[in-house]
Amino acid sequence: MTAPCDEATTSPPILTRPRPRSVYDQAQDFLRAFHQARPRAGEVSARLAGARTEIAATGTYRHTPAELAFGTRSALRDSGWCPAGVPWRELLVRDLRGITSSTEVAVQCGQHLRMSTNGGRVRPVVSVFAPDTPASPGPRIHNDQLVRYAGYAQDGQVLGDRRYVDLTTAACRLGWRPPAGRGAFDLLPLVIEAPHDGLSLHQLPRDLVCEVPLEHPELPWFVELGLRWHAVPVISNHRLVIGGVTYPAAPYNGVYICQAIGEDVLGDAYGLAGRIAARLGLDVTSERTLWRARAALELNRAVVHSFDAAGVRIEHSVDGFLPPVNANGGPAFVAWDDTAST
Repeated sequence: MTAPCDEATTSPPILTRPRPRSVYDQAQDFLRAFHQARPRAGEVSARLAGARTEIAATGTYRHTPAELAFGTRSALRDSGWCPAGVPWRELLVRDLRGITSSTEVAVQCGQHLRMSTNGGRVRPVVSVFAPDTPASPGPRIHNDQLVRYAGYAQDGQVLGDRRYVDLTTAACRLGWRPPAGRGAFDLLPLVIEAPHDGLSLHQLPRDLVCEVPLEHPELPWFVELGLRWHAVPVISNHRLVIGGVTYPAAPYNGVYICQAIGEDVLGDAYGLAGRIAARLGLDVTSERTLWRARAALELNRAVVHSFDAAGVRIEHSVDGFLPPVNANGGPAFVAWDDTAST
């Protein structure tokens, strides 16, 4: 005989979000990990006591330069953007916590590009600006990367990068004036938000943005397309979280993979796959002819060939990167819509 059902046995369980961990709890986990990795840093008990006192007085605490470097390098190592073969301690961490104004943030973003480009020998760099505190938020960069090209919607078509039509429109509303002769590779300004400045626009000097003109090793007509791409992908809209402290502006970079430029951006976002296929004389009447894959292959070949010719580092596959690691509460770069690690 089947037992009768009642509300007690059929009602779904009440799901509750776990309570946010306190700043001190997160600080304790991080500081213990730091001292375990750096035994010469001193007694962890003394550091924990100092952090507890500081948190009780201000609601937060300040990382030492060594703690900041350790936490930042850990986050970059686990982000999935870190090239394999780079000694962990050689990851460059720029301690810019004293900078809060949007103008200075923009200046230092330009310096980040210069340092990470490194004459073509692209190196991973993280620039850490002022943290959020109970007294004041830190600065924030709204662009998803420091270097992005405008997308202009016109007559049902898009000139430039179709992914950034909305950002281009927003920048124009904030006062940005595109070049008189609009092109497919117009640099968008940085949109920076700072506590005393509000939202403001800052144009990166073009001479700090290393760009690679694209040509194909076997297709002479390819250069007529006038394509190019910037050398370094600097992620700028993730917050860096270390031991309960959030740094809302902490741009970081790895090294480009050819597919990200050729197939994903130029083929899809710029809609060039069809033009490439047409120039190759491919049958585009059916996806079963794999014309799109062939066009992507030639775009990727052009990217690798051009970066190599320009002496700019690029990877041809994800095998050149350390795999991403779930931080499980450890130091991490976190997207703004992801609250899992806070």
